Amino acid sequence: MVVSLVLSVFPLYWLFVVATRSNDVIGEMPPPLVPGGNLGENIRRLFGPDAEAAHFARGLVNSGIAAVSVTVSVVFFSSLAGFAFAKLRFRGRNALLIAVLATMMVPVQMGIVPLYMVMVKLGWQNQLQAVIVPFLVSAFGVFLMRQYAERAVPDELIEAARLDGCTTFGLFVRVVSPALRPGAAVLGLFTFMATWNEFLWPLAVLEADNPTVQFSLSQLATQYYTDYTLMFTGTLIATVPLLVVFVLFGRQLVSGIMDGAVRS
Repeated sequence: MVVSLVLSVFPLYWLFVVATRSNDVIGEMPPPLVPGGNLGENIRRLFGPDAEAAHFARGLVNSGIAAVSVTVSVVFFSSLAGFAFAKLRFRGRNALLIAVLATMMVPVQMGIVPLYMVMVKLGWQNQLQAVIVPFLVSAFGVFLMRQYAERAVPDELIEAARLDGCTTFGLFVRVVSPALRPGAAVLGLFTFMATWNEFLWPLAVLEADNPTVQFSLSQLATQYYTDYTLMFTGTLIATVPLLVVFVLFGRQLVSGIMDGAVRS
């Protein structure tokens, strides 16, 4: 486990080391393993004229807005749908669930062209809603929350709430949502990370003057020459929000995963 931990952490540590030094260290043998003192200067260059074409600050803001919006929407609608598929009885329930799951079999790359055509029809090219609206609902999220609700919410609890006169939506808010919280935390963390790291679709629908953070990082690598310290500094800063989210919700993530494992 110690060896695996070192192998996993070392790339992140090397990322930090290069981000704190100048480009001279890239060709040094042996490479330096101690952080330098250029991090502040590299950050200044990243947000200054040296990286003006990459629009890194705008990329951070756009990715933050997109990731938060998509995460909140996916968790809410997936929890609603998962509860409905798991605990409500209605005609066509199984057929609808199969239809939702069938969409997971289609590779994301196959949907880029028709989805881009829809964005053109709506006039959303190079607009932030183009990377938000198509992902407000997730088939994987619906399936995950359906499986979690099936085990986490006892039928007896639902029947007792209905006897007390609770409406279906009130049942979801007061009874189901607290029980789904660990599973929702897992889904929220995965969704935030996936949206923050999304590259292919923003590259297709956005332009260089209005990027997401991953698109902006790719622009740093396509200048006249490769400025490795600038690229590594940008990557380091782009990683910080993911680390913060993991630290804040890591306990709920482990709790949700372990709860699912114990129930299984």
